[in-house]
Amino acid sequence: MRQSTGVTLKETPLHARHVAMGARMVSFGGWEMPVQYSGISDEHVAVRTAAGLFDVSHMGEVEIAGDDALVAVQRITCNDAAKLVVGQAQYSALTSHDGTFVDDIIVYRLADDHFLMVVNASNTARDVAWIRNEIKVVGGVVAVNVSSRFALLALQGPRAIEILQPLTGVDLEAMNYYWFATGEVAGVRAIVARTGYTGEDGFELFVAPQTSERVWDAVLDMGSSFGLRPAGLGARDTLRLEASMRLYGNDMDDSTTVLEAGLGWIIGWDKPAFNGKVSLERQQLQGLGRKLAGFEMLDRGVGRSGYDVYVDGEKAGKVTSGTRTPFLKKAIGMAYLPLEACRPETEIRIDVRGSKLLARVVRMPFYTRPRS
Repeated sequence: MRQSTGVTLKETPLHARHVAMGARMVSFGGWEMPVQYSGISDEHVAVRTAAGLFDVSHMGEVEIAGDDALVAVQRITCNDAAKLVVGQAQYSALTSHDGTFVDDIIVYRLADDHFLMVVNASNTARDVAWIRNEIKVVGGVVAVNVSSRFALLALQGPRAIEILQPLTGVDLEAMNYYWFATGEVAGVRAIVARTGYTGEDGFELFVAPQTSERVWDAVLDMGSSFGLRPAGLGARDTLRLEASMRLYGNDMDDSTTVLEAGLGWIIGWDKPAFNGKVSLERQQLQGLGRKLAGFEMLDRGVGRSGYDVYVDGEKAGKVTSGTRTPFLKKAIGMAYLPLEACRPETEIRIDVRGSKLLARVVRMPFYTRPRS
């Protein structure tokens, strides 16, 4: 733990490594985390062209287990967990009864009656309390905060398989996207998942905290000849935005529904019931009044989070995420706009420090990785 401006910050098991490597450390969600090493642009481009290694051990993990585990997961999440087989994962959301986000999550099916959820770092304690309250009516199930049992590393980029395969007996080529397996990495027991938050191919490694330095060092050493860079939260944010991946607290929260966020594909409409289903069905029937749209700047400038957006001269919303991306070399962003303004090529204006600069709505994602 470290004290910063009167707030005690938590540290990941790899904190000493980051400091020793000269990372710039910042406060993020109650944690002291590396925001960059060699620079955000350098790290971003490395992930797009070779690979980057991230410490994301600040993320929370919750296990849900028991005879009625599937019933519980089906109740509290909007995606259909019944479609998962053991060894498969899915992107989903914890949803309120209004169909809004409690959090966005990844659900892993460890066994028929055993699930692992990865939740956002700053939401972990709140999510655990909310989950426990919601599943009380189910019965034969428990929810356990197991965040302290895991360190989480993310190896992302087109050369991720080349770097990781010599370190593990898990057949990485045979693993499909959003599947996982247990095995060893650098002689350390691990869950290896083909998941990530960058828009690139890659793997996330769940290991015991006391073994994380060994895995971190081994992956960096193996990747040195492939152009691997250690990467921080800065590059993780610009990468996920290029890939149009939403960020909880910016692009979605408890005031936005799953449909408004443009994530209708994670709704298990065929499930008999789940939190928010009735509200989402009503919204789908009545039609949306607004939706998350992507934009790129036409005038020189960057539309950043919180900047006002204008449609036909009227204030219509705010930018939720925005940056100039190192790889696409464009100023892009996302904003909630009236539905009629979400059509691609619609011109909008964004108030950038007092100047209403021209931008246009574009289709998302902004970036899609090349398929081999």
